Amino acid sequence: MLASTCYFMEKGGGEGYFNLRKQAFWFGVSVAAMLGLAWTDYNLWAKYWKYAFGGGLVVLVLCLIPGIGFEVNGSRRWMGASIGGIDLRVQPSEFAKILLLVALSAWYGMPDVDPRSTRKGFFIPAAMLAAFVLSIGMEEDLGNGSLTALLGISVMFVAGVRMRWLVLMGTSALSLLAAGIAYFPNRFERVWILSDLEKYKDGLGLQQWISLLAFGSGGIEGRHLGEGRMKLSYLPEAHTDFIFPMVGEELGLWGTAGTVLLFALIVAAGMCIAAYAPNRYGKLLGFGLTTLLGCEALLNMGVTTAMLPNKGLPLPFVSYGGSSLLAAFIAVGILVNIHRQGVHITRGQLPVIRRNSRWTPQI
Repeated sequence: MLASTCYFMEKGGGEGYFNLRKQAFWFGVSVAAMLGLAWTDYNLWAKYWKYAFGGGLVVLVLCLIPGIGFEVNGSRRWMGASIGGIDLRVQPSEFAKILLLVALSAWYGMPDVDPRSTRKGFFIPAAMLAAFVLSIGMEEDLGNGSLTALLGISVMFVAGVRMRWLVLMGTSALSLLAAGIAYFPNRFERVWILSDLEKYKDGLGLQQWISLLAFGSGGIEGRHLGEGRMKLSYLPEAHTDFIFPMVGEELGLWGTAGTVLLFALIVAAGMCIAAYAPNRYGKLLGFGLTTLLGCEALLNMGVTTAMLPNKGLPLPFVSYGGSSLLAAFIAVGILVNIHRQGVHITRGQLPVIRRNSRWTPQI
């Protein structure tokens, strides 16, 4: 699918196959990273969770420094360098989310941390999460900021944090999101146009409107691979954030349904891996990484089907982009290592999900 869109970028005078070669380079790096992490004990990262937390904050702050970070499409979330005449750009927030999950999972995996306590169970991890979310928010990246908040709250939820604290945190996160949408006018417009997308199809609603046309054009059977029309300079970013409509146009409903099914299988496999992890840290980390992959896919599909405002989030494993691809393969590599060390017991012996006075399950 990426090769198909890049071909027409080349014909249209764009970078085309040069981008495809860059993606092939990132694919090689990503596979190597995945294999390395699959054979590296995931418990090693728990020992260095403080460095993971600090390193994640540092790279996020570096994006805000002129000369190091730079702005693309209204968000200052990129860092870049020229290597061998090739300009390589990296999006640190993709990796910061994984580092945050390592830090939170390691924290709740400590034997002396009671998730139901006020200080260690809530305030300290909440401060860790807030630091990451605010740093990403300062980059004017509300999409990744919202996703990071969702990931952190999800990990705290399954760790067993008291519901009243989670409700307070969720309310605060929604308030900050609303303030961010109100503060940045174009973000508010992205939400508002969903009320009548056709009315704004010549402005901010262009991408999502053409995206819907692409899905409709593909129908059930699709136009066949390489025969899509909307990528012919009609749909902006057809090879990145909006590659899912290209799947719908060229492969039809069967292609989109198959893509959704594959992500559902990834999430199901990841949750099983988390359930059979040998320790609490592994269970939380496995859950967090699986939630990351699932939520990124769900949000991307929600945006491209005009069910959510345009957030600029890629489709894991499919969209063009080295940072997204590498981060996704890193998550898979860690999950594979957790699986390799998993405790394979019968379903009746599975002690992961337990119930107490709280009606929802926790790890």
